[in-house]
Amino acid sequence: MRFVKTLLVLILGIAFLYCGWTFAVLNTELVSINLFFFTLPEASLSVWLMAAFVVGGIAGVLISGLALMTLKLRLQNARRKINAANKELDQLRTGSLKNSV
Repeated sequence: MRFVKTLLVLILGIAFLYCGWTFAVLNTELVSINLFFFTLPEASLSVWLMAAFVVGGIAGVLISGLALMTLKLRLQNARRKINAANKELDQLRTGSLKNSV
């Protein structure tokens, strides 16, 4: 089963590389990107689209990492509160047993 998975990943990787290479070869016309305050230099359309893909991927990883870190901090805070509540509950249980004897 592991061999089949490795073979499938290899085939998909080669297919994506082929599609990327074909995309780069077919989209060679020069374009310049005009943003609000400045204009980026001329480069092929495929370069700009691949750059946008990479920047979007990096932004997605950073944003999801930030969200994950926030959730981990909230979980740690909740666990700390639960441990404090359990400790207080244990003290109340043992205190009431000592008082009743």
